[in-house]
Amino acid sequence: MYDGTAGGPRPPLTAVPRREATGYPTVARAVAAARRLARLRPERCRLREVGRSRAGRPLVVLSVDEGERAVLVVGGPHPNEPVGVASALRLAERLLELPPRPGVAWHVLLCLDPDGAALNEGWLGGPLTAARHYEHFFRPSFDEQPELMPPPDGGIPPLPESLALTGLIDELRPVLQCSLHGVDFGGAFVQLTRPVAGLPERFARSVACGGIPLDVDSYDAVGWDRPAPGAYVMPAPGAGSLVLPDRPEHSTWSHAARYGGVTAVLEVPMWAVEEVRDGGQHPQAGAAVRAAAATLGARVEVLAGLLPLVPAHAGTAYGPLLRATEFNLRVCPLLVDELRTGWCATPLSVSRVTTARIVAERLPLRIASMLLRLLADTGGPAVEAARAQARAVVAAGLVGLDRLGARWVPVETQVAHQARAVLTAADCVLSG
Repeated sequence: MYDGTAGGPRPPLTAVPRREATGYPTVARAVAAARRLARLRPERCRLREVGRSRAGRPLVVLSVDEGERAVLVVGGPHPNEPVGVASALRLAERLLELPPRPGVAWHVLLCLDPDGAALNEGWLGGPLTAARHYEHFFRPSFDEQPELMPPPDGGIPPLPESLALTGLIDELRPVLQCSLHGVDFGGAFVQLTRPVAGLPERFARSVACGGIPLDVDSYDAVGWDRPAPGAYVMPAPGAGSLVLPDRPEHSTWSHAARYGGVTAVLEVPMWAVEEVRDGGQHPQAGAAVRAAAATLGARVEVLAGLLPLVPAHAGTAYGPLLRATEFNLRVCPLLVDELRTGWCATPLSVSRVTTARIVAERLPLRIASMLLRLLADTGGPAVEAARAQARAVVAAGLVGLDRLGARWVPVETQVAHQARAVLTAADCVLSG
C-alpha cells in the first residue's frame, strides 16, 4: 500500500489521497485555534492584531513567552502555499509543549496574506488532488506579494501587509525571522540572508526524516551561493535572475538585517519530485531544456490568445486574479528566452533540469487555471471554446508533472518538517 514515502507505489495526480488526521486549516480556523491557546495558556501566550490587509482582514500575531531575543515566524506569505498557516499553528502548539527558553520570545504571525488565502480556500476542504488545487488556484503578481517591497525610490507605496510586517520587525528586532513557504512540485530547501553555521546540515537531516527530497540545485536560487546542498544564500543587490523582479534586497527578508537578524525562508513541497535531489550532470541537458522552453512557449501563446475574452466584470470582481494572469503572461516569454539563450549550451545538473521542466509545466497550468476562474461567469461559443483550450492546458500540465514522478507528501509530513526546521534554525542562531 502507498504510504506517502518514496518506496511505495505512486498514485497518479488525479487520485484522491487518503484522509489525513491533519489537513490545511483556513486562516479563520488557525486564528480561532490561536485564540484557544491564548485562553488556555494565558501565562505564556498573548494574541494581538498588528495590522489589517488591503481588504480589511486582521493580521494576527500569537506571542509565546517573553525575552529580549525575539524569533519571528511568518505564516502564509504566499496564499497558494497553505502549509505556512498550518505550520505556524503547529509551531505555536509545539512551543507550549516545550519548557520556555530563557530570554527568548516567539512571535508567530499566522498569515501575512489573508486576502490571497481567501481566494485559495476552495481547495482546503478536499479532496487534496492536484486537479482540485489548480481549480481553486491563485498566486498574486510580484508587486502584490507582501514580502516583496517596492524600491524605496520608486514612488510606489508598500502594501499595508508589508508595512505591518516591517513595523513588527522594527518593534521586535528579531535575531531570526522564519518565513514559511511551500512549493507545489519539487523538493525542500532553505534560503538564507546570510550563512548560519550548522543549519544546512541539520535542515537536510530534517528533510530526510520526512522522506522528502532535498532540492540541491533549485530554479528559485539560480546564481546564488550554496554553502551546502539544499541551502542557498540570497545574492547581493543586482545579482540573480534578470527576468523575475524578486529582488531580495527589497524585501521583508532583508529588513531584519538592519538589526543584526537573519532570515530563513523554509520551503517544503506538496508533491515531491525525486530527481531534484540529484546533483549529477544531466546527460542531455540542452535537449531537455529546449523541450521545456518549447512547451512553455507554445502553451503560453495559446493562453495569451484567450485573455481578451475575459469579461470586464471579471476584472472588477476578481482583480487580483486578472492582474496575476496578465503578469505571468508578460513574464513567461522572457523565461522562454532565458532558457533558450542562457541554459541550453551549459552543463546542468539533473536537479536544475528537473526544476526547469517543473516550471515549464507549472506556469501554464497556473495561468490556465486562473483564466478558467475569470471565464467562469460568462458564456457564448467563443468563451466555451476558450474554456476548452484552457482545460486542455491544465490537463497537459498535470500529465507532464505526473510523468516527472510527482507524489503527494502528506500534510502531516509537510507540517512536521517545517515546524521542526523552525526550531532547528532557532537553535542554530540562538546557540551561535
